[in-house]
Amino acid sequence: MNEITSLKDKKLGIAICGSFCTFSKTFEQMIKLKAAGAELTPIMSYHASSLDTRFGTAEENIMTAESICGRGVINTIPLAEPVGPKKMFDLLIVAPCTGNTLAKLAAGITDTPVTMAVKSHLRNGRPVLIAVSTNDALSAAAKNIGSLLNIKNIYFVPFRQDDFIKKPTSAVADFSQIPAAAIAALEGRQLQPILA
Repeated sequence: MNEITSLKDKKLGIAICGSFCTFSKTFEQMIKLKAAGAELTPIMSYHASSLDTRFGTAEENIMTAESICGRGVINTIPLAEPVGPKKMFDLLIVAPCTGNTLAKLAAGITDTPVTMAVKSHLRNGRPVLIAVSTNDALSAAAKNIGSLLNIKNIYFVPFRQDDFIKKPTSAVADFSQIPAAAIAALEGRQLQPILA
């Protein structure tokens, strides 16, 4: 079964954290997932939905996410809390997932719309797919990645060092593998190899 038919009519939450330099990659994959027939709902962390950066204004990023998905952004904890009780998604994708969010997920901290959505979604035993994007993936965040790799129903998009000369501890997911990793997560398996 190919990706297009495998994702048709699947309900996907797309949770966006504040790694602003990867937003364009996230939006590109959202377009592909939508074209494959998936139903998308955007979720944004407080920072992702409120900060203007050199990669675009908060308003522009919200408008882009809503335009692709065809529905409003979930960007508060009260809006994110029903994700689990209402069984809103078959799969929740966190892309990009910052080191800050990795730490909160590993520690069970629920203080943003994204962490609330993940917690709420996991309560139903449904899969979460994480696309890492952080400068400390191979230093301070490494223990959190390791911890999350051992949690049931959490999967990772394969990732790699993005600039081993200038940023030797930085790693970023291969966003182009999000559709394949989504299929794998929906089937209850980790796409391999996890390290590109």
